[in-house]
Amino acid sequence: MTEPERRNSSNEGGRDLDLRLRRLAVLAEPVRRRLYLYVCDQAREVTRDEAAAALKLSRPLVAFHLDKLVSHGLLDVNFRRLTDRQGPGAGRPSKLYRPSTQDVELSLPPRRYGLLGVLLVRALRRSGEDVAAELRAESEQAGLELGRRARRQGHRESTIDESISLVLDSQGYEPVIDADGLIRCRNCPFRAVMTEDRDLICGMNLALMRGVLTGLKTSPERAQLDPSCGGCCVVFHPDPLEMGACA
Repeated sequence: MTEPERRNSSNEGGRDLDLRLRRLAVLAEPVRRRLYLYVCDQAREVTRDEAAAALKLSRPLVAFHLDKLVSHGLLDVNFRRLTDRQGPGAGRPSKLYRPSTQDVELSLPPRRYGLLGVLLVRALRRSGEDVAAELRAESEQAGLELGRRARRQGHRESTIDESISLVLDSQGYEPVIDADGLIRCRNCPFRAVMTEDRDLICGMNLALMRGVLTGLKTSPERAQLDPSCGGCCVVFHPDPLEMGACA
């Protein structure tokens, strides 16, 4: 690499670090951070009015901070009418906010584990060997250990679903329980490598989650693949024979 190329590479790395730092620094402002966490906690898009009412803040203040989060790539925005009215008098489409699909990672010095994961998946796919079964077995064992640890550390009054949610939250899945009792995860921790081989990674993820359920002494079949649900590909169904509180 020539000296000019080396300087350019260094400058690009510095600009990338500066961008990441500025994105994260946006969340240092308390109101902005509360708004960001509120939007992330919803399993749907959020309007300015909803956020203002939930946080008991003025609408202009909420609009300012939400748009600041959008400008720094932490939230995405969409415009849509919230009623079926059309034509004159229907009003302008509402501005809706949701968590950004962009990843913001920061480590000093820089680490590129996502790139490593992508390269490993590519190498496995090209090796010609059937490694999927071994990967699922290792993942199930890792999940089993997570589930057992949660049972040892859990409170006697905790329900199985609460324990499942705690494990998922500790691993970055961002779980929510919907009105039907399904546990869904808004985030896929493996998204960076999942796009390289969805079947391999989703199969691994399902095995991991079923291991967790086994460790928590509930039916592993509660975890099922549902790629259409958005977020993580695994959904947890209610267990009619739930074994009660963790012991």
